[in-house]
Amino acid sequence: MHRILLLDTNVSSLPIYNFLIKENNEVFVIGGNPSDFLAKYAKNYVNLDYSKIDQTRALIDSLKIDFIVPGCNDLSYQICSDLNSNGKFKGLDNHEVTETINNKEKFRDFSFKLGLPVPKVFSNAGVNYLWPLIVKPVDAYSGRGTTILHEYEKRNLKAAIQHAKNFSRSKTHIIEEYVEGQLFSHSAFISDGKIILDFIVEEHSTVNPFVVDTSMVVFDFSPGFLTRIRKAISLMIKEMDLIDGLIHTQFIKNAESFWIIEVTRRCPGDLYSILIELSTGVPYAEYYAKPFLNQHINLNIASTTQSHIMRHTISQPLERLFTSLKFNLPVQIVKLVNISLAGDRVKASPFGRIALLFVKANSASELAYVYEQTLRRKLYDIL
Repeated sequence: MHRILLLDTNVSSLPIYNFLIKENNEVFVIGGNPSDFLAKYAKNYVNLDYSKIDQTRALIDSLKIDFIVPGCNDLSYQICSDLNSNGKFKGLDNHEVTETINNKEKFRDFSFKLGLPVPKVFSNAGVNYLWPLIVKPVDAYSGRGTTILHEYEKRNLKAAIQHAKNFSRSKTHIIEEYVEGQLFSHSAFISDGKIILDFIVEEHSTVNPFVVDTSMVVFDFSPGFLTRIRKAISLMIKEMDLIDGLIHTQFIKNAESFWIIEVTRRCPGDLYSILIELSTGVPYAEYYAKPFLNQHINLNIASTTQSHIMRHTISQPLERLFTSLKFNLPVQIVKLVNISLAGDRVKASPFGRIALLFVKANSASELAYVYEQTLRRKLYDIL
């Protein structure tokens, strides 16, 4: 039995926690919000802000922790990397690589030098802006602090920069060209510097333009285009000398062009792992966690499936009191994870969520219809 510290208490880390427990480990979860799901669910909860490095390191020593596992947010992975400055723990990139991946400005610089397709970046004083622009913090997530500006809104650039800084831990921002197209994620597991398994997921935003809330696995993605994506990711893997584990990339596709928007090495949130598992049968959370336990990912391709599953985060554009959901057409709900209760005052996206919904369809055409109704916000009403 090993003693493991999981740095996250959000419900999205539940599949990771369940795998760690299933392996007969003694698992501790750490986070500063005792109202979070895992803080209430886990047997061993430590009420501590894990970004307080010295206190977290002291906790690791006192509990005699063997392995640390990042949860489903960038800060969790970054803190785990910082805690691993002496190389004691497994499955974690070094601080320099982690900073390059997680800091949007550094990642853009790295990508330009390597020739990866990413949006163009402009300085504050630049005169050759390619409108529209997008202004965002270099180190925030879930679209927080992000603003899209069109040319007629150029007078608002200063305010957009300040807005980005307000959500940045380092008080820094980045200005990029705003590229349009369809958003996808490419989620891949790597071993010995090579991609051994990957998935393409189509992603949409129905409430907040910067927050994905509706997604499904794409089984018929263009093989030629997927080869180009893999080539770009493989180049990144080689240049950074990434260790075994997950690499998760969001990209925008427009006709035959694509732009890499963001890369992470932590598990995506909103139970993305469950979407993959329900759609393909692949134990995504298990594969994610194993490298941190110094275990190899043993693929079982023969057991994979193709099921028609939609993941949807139920949220709202404005803060309001939540009472109930009214569905407007019959659907097969395979999982509904309630985040809010009747009577709760739920904040607007991305700060508040009502539930995580997983719907199954009997065919691709049936899923397409349910998906379309969801994107049109016709699937249900929030009361």
